[in-house]
Amino acid sequence: MKLYIKNMVCSRCKETVKTELDKLAVQYVSVDLGEVITRKKLTSEQHHLLKSSLEQFGFELINNEKNYLIEKLKRAIFDLEMFSDEELKTSHSDFISLKVNDNFISLNTLFSEIEGITIEKYIIKQKVELVKELLGHNNLNITEIAVKMHYSNVAHLSSEFKSVTGLTPIHFRQLRHISYKNQAIS
Repeated sequence: MKLYIKNMVCSRCKETVKTELDKLAVQYVSVDLGEVITRKKLTSEQHHLLKSSLEQFGFELINNEKNYLIEKLKRAIFDLEMFSDEELKTSHSDFISLKVNDNFISLNTLFSEIEGITIEKYIIKQKVELVKELLGHNNLNITEIAVKMHYSNVAHLSSEFKSVTGLTPIHFRQLRHISYKNQAIS
């Protein structure tokens, strides 16, 4: 049986879902971003327990086709930003349309309706989240991060980062560094 789960965006999310499935003794074939394939159909009790368990971690079982399409779209965006170390040879909209197998304008309209944000703004937010991770857990300098994240230059990265977080990347890194030092002292 295939289950669709909203808000799974990273490998830690997959591990969390696997742990919860194991706790409930739900046998699964695979766990991927936004999708779980179980060996058997869940009983209504298992479904209810899994739903409650996943909600504690910010996940949600998806019940309708529109929400599934949105999650598929988010996975395509995640793949685009996370796993693409080479320069994209097509536009974001074309990549997403091909990956989700739907018209980009229709996808953007649906995405805006359900998520309250355009796909473009969502992509920016996701890129900034990845930049935050790189700033906090990586020894790359800002120029290297800009290249890795496919920004045209550091100024473009800084502008988008500041528009989302209110901080420059350098200031964010300094605050993270101070925060880690304070935690180490405590």
